Amino acid sequence: MATLPTNIPANGILTPDPALDPVLTPISDHAEQLSLAEAGVSALETTRNDRWYPKFHIASNGGWINDPNGLCRYNGRWHVFYQLHPHGTQWGPMHWGHVSSDNMVDWHREPIAFAPSLEQERHGVFSGSAVIGDDGKPWIFYTGHRWANGKDNTGGDWQVQMLAKPNDDELKTFTKEGMIIDCPTDEVDHHFRDPKVWKTGDTWYMTFGVSSKEHRGQMWLYTSSDMVHWSFDRVLFEHPDPNVFMLECPDFFPIRDARGNEKWVIGFSAMGAKPNGFMNRNVNNAGYMVGTWKPGESFKPETEFRLWDEGHNFYAPQSFNTEGRQIMYGWMSPFVAPIPMEEDGWCGNLTLPREITLGDDGDLVTAPTIEMEGLRENTIGFDSLDLGTNQTSTILDDDGGALEIEMRLDLNKTTAERAGLHVHATSDGHYTAIVFDAQIGGVVIDRQNVANGDKGYRVAKLSDTELAADTLDLRVFIDRGCVEVYVDGGKHAMSSYSFPGDGARAVELVSESGTTHIDTLTMHSLKSIGLE
Repeated sequence: MATLPTNIPANGILTPDPALDPVLTPISDHAEQLSLAEAGVSALETTRNDRWYPKFHIASNGGWINDPNGLCRYNGRWHVFYQLHPHGTQWGPMHWGHVSSDNMVDWHREPIAFAPSLEQERHGVFSGSAVIGDDGKPWIFYTGHRWANGKDNTGGDWQVQMLAKPNDDELKTFTKEGMIIDCPTDEVDHHFRDPKVWKTGDTWYMTFGVSSKEHRGQMWLYTSSDMVHWSFDRVLFEHPDPNVFMLECPDFFPIRDARGNEKWVIGFSAMGAKPNGFMNRNVNNAGYMVGTWKPGESFKPETEFRLWDEGHNFYAPQSFNTEGRQIMYGWMSPFVAPIPMEEDGWCGNLTLPREITLGDDGDLVTAPTIEMEGLRENTIGFDSLDLGTNQTSTILDDDGGALEIEMRLDLNKTTAERAGLHVHATSDGHYTAIVFDAQIGGVVIDRQNVANGDKGYRVAKLSDTELAADTLDLRVFIDRGCVEVYVDGGKHAMSSYSFPGDGARAVELVSESGTTHIDTLTMHSLKSIGLE
């Protein structure tokens, strides 16, 4: 066993650990555990209610899901794994579900990849990532989870980093190599999870989230030459807010702008941040900072913490790089009760894939990948539309359960206080509003009149430069039970659940307390991704 760190000095640099050989301690047959998990999902699927089940978002066919895991492109296929509780619609012992696609549009459901079968993961195969190793094959790094008291969270967590490798090029089955980094339980406050691995130069690096003994959210950095034996390097980053006690699902990657300038992006899901105006309104909040990093140093942020997504339901995103593209999926997180889909045999779905780019202004843009245009089937377009004061106009009697809307508002010719859309509008008067709010100066998803579930509103606050522009572009994706909104090509993204009532789900244009001019509006019906 490795000699573990005994303290964290002020400079955050520790003497590296001796390398730890993988520790493999089976407690049950993995194939048998996978079979039980598949049976659990199948049982839930037989009674699943599809009223809000997504047509074009990734979800499990039954059971609870959360974080996207192990994202990669290998052997010509895209692979998305995700945290899965196969025996219920609330969080429970974690497994890894798996889907794959050759085009990012038509998806195939694969066998469940991982179930708890080792001592170090007795109570859950927690989140992790995939990376193409020196052998040209995907390596899976994940966190093994145990309750410290052996039964529940009242005694805290015991978490360690684990390694697994695929047995085939289709990534159907895996061999667990075992524990590669033990938890320094004297130096962390239980939380020690979610590894992200990359290579810079000749060295492999791993970072993961930690809650220090002082209850500070940190990301630790380990290094390796062979991807198996790892040594502690330093504290890569500590969140400046003392209220933030853990940085879940960390991400770290380089990115270049159009002129070739390189920056590093550090991403994490911050636990403990206090709400402040339009910031940090969700239970926990996922965001990023842009800065610089070199091997042998800690990350140096050059921006404040910024949200990846400004909607109600977004958490635990993970990104990966393939052929120079940085692709990200997030989890649409149903943290706040009531959560009506828990009654339907499934709970939770992922966002659409987004490509991350660095704008000339030094901020990130996250827009749906170009592959998402492959979802489009029938298209209807309008050159321009005008709405009178307080006018509501139905443009589609029923959205068909899968719709994309592209619209451009002319801000110079619009006097309305709120202008935009009512979606999931049913005959009983319920709807979700997606509007530009001139008084707030932002794009709003407002669920005060939604038929089911949590309410409230979220705001993507526009910059002075955006507000001074002549037009505002909105791209809205409407699935059966959720919406995603992209503002000005992905300068802002918003993801929220929206659970409509029974009957046809109309789409309406709305102009509140003033007139609205829409330069262009295009609607695309979208096909299913094949996971229903």
